[in-house]
Amino acid sequence: MTTVNSDSENGERGEITRRAFLRVGGAAIGSAALGGALAGVAGACAKDAGTKGRTTSGGADSAHPGDSSRTASQGASARAIGLQLYTLRQLLAQDLQGTLAKVADIGYREVEFAGYFGREPSQIRRLLDGLHLAAPSAHHPLQDLRTQLDSVLNAAQTIGHRYVVCPWIDEKERTPAGYKKIAGEFNRWGQACRDRGLRFAYHNHDFEFAGAAAGGTVPYDRLLAETDPALVAMELDLYWVTKGGRDPLAYFEQHRGRFPLWHVKDMRDRRGKQEMVPVGEGEIDFAGIFAKAEQAGLEHFFVEHDNPTDPIASVRTSYGTLSRLLA
Repeated sequence: MTTVNSDSENGERGEITRRAFLRVGGAAIGSAALGGALAGVAGACAKDAGTKGRTTSGGADSAHPGDSSRTASQGASARAIGLQLYTLRQLLAQDLQGTLAKVADIGYREVEFAGYFGREPSQIRRLLDGLHLAAPSAHHPLQDLRTQLDSVLNAAQTIGHRYVVCPWIDEKERTPAGYKKIAGEFNRWGQACRDRGLRFAYHNHDFEFAGAAAGGTVPYDRLLAETDPALVAMELDLYWVTKGGRDPLAYFEQHRGRFPLWHVKDMRDRRGKQEMVPVGEGEIDFAGIFAKAEQAGLEHFFVEHDNPTDPIASVRTSYGTLSRLLA
């Protein structure tokens, strides 16, 4: 979720912007009325959200979600096409309701948050309900999970999220000891989510696939090995795993049911650099990937483009491509 080229310095700078965006957007969590009254509303909201705009496969207690009675293509096409709202962050900051209305008009029925744009969780919930949108998941920075987990989970229940997703690991923590510590934290947070009827997940970039930087093991493989599948799911970013030189189908085969969330964005090679493009304008074999949806355990997927020139045109193109692919 950073830059669209392969320059690591630009990528790091782009992710700093993302982390700052998440931090500012999440500030409303701390200011919201998250006491006993909100907790009472949260349970009703979460129950209602579980039946709105979602499939029935999987759940908070399922390590291997999916309905084996359906074919892979049927399973993928039955799911709503979602959008990671980071793609439209500048427009949303200017006009949250109007931009969400455009998203709904395009045909999206699910969205994934990366910050709440200064709104309280109850306000977000009302906006979504008014537009007939569901928000199955949201990204929250590592620091917020460490320092205000209860507030994050309360907000998730109020809005109707099913998943709380950690989207990034700071470079200074990408060491063998750092990954081991974070895997332990993921397990603890996964249990805390499970206790609240939620699930915890981790979203990758490409640095997790860079050689054996974590004590002889590819970092992503270490996270898979050292986290409990019943507590920690993976949100596989199909652009970044491909850019990292790995095959998503191999991960689906080796870790069946571990990938209930996907980020769907395309990649094109231009003069030796990989760049991010709307779905259908690049080279990633989405037909082959979606054919393995049930093996992966797919429940929700979200279109994303980190830095589109025309955000609305980008998400419209991606929606059209996926609608045709999954028809």
